[in-house]
Amino acid sequence: MPQSLAQLYVHLIFSAKNREPVLRSEDREHLHSYLGGILRQVECPMLGVGSVCDHVHLVFRLSKNLALAHVVEDVKTSSSKWLKTQGIGYRSFHWQAGYGAFSVSASRLPAILEYVRQQEEHHRVEPFQDELRRFFKKTGLEFDERYVWD
Repeated sequence: MPQSLAQLYVHLIFSAKNREPVLRSEDREHLHSYLGGILRQVECPMLGVGSVCDHVHLVFRLSKNLALAHVVEDVKTSSSKWLKTQGIGYRSFHWQAGYGAFSVSASRLPAILEYVRQQEEHHRVEPFQDELRRFFKKTGLEFDERYVWD
């Protein structure tokens, strides 16, 4: 094939260190825009974003030229630095060390985007840890509880 083609959709989930509820509702829209800008810069268009006080969900198309780990590092490092400039409550802000990343088929993309956009409503009934456990089990991802939570 004379050209490289790829269409890889990723659902990325990561939380504030120790799952601290530090992401203020009034700051989340700005954070979402900032995250979209980071992804745009690395040619990974953001398709959806949702967050609550302690974690973020991003859905984006992964660039054929980048490794997922590189994109995640850029997103978390840049947004952490930016958040630290957004007021005294964020001066010592850090994201957790790890993340969860899940492939999304094109046929499931609309449902995943809706799920991500409805984070506040969803987390009124399901805690973050239960949500992540469900994702791990649904995708067959093996995990050790001792190393998942900061």
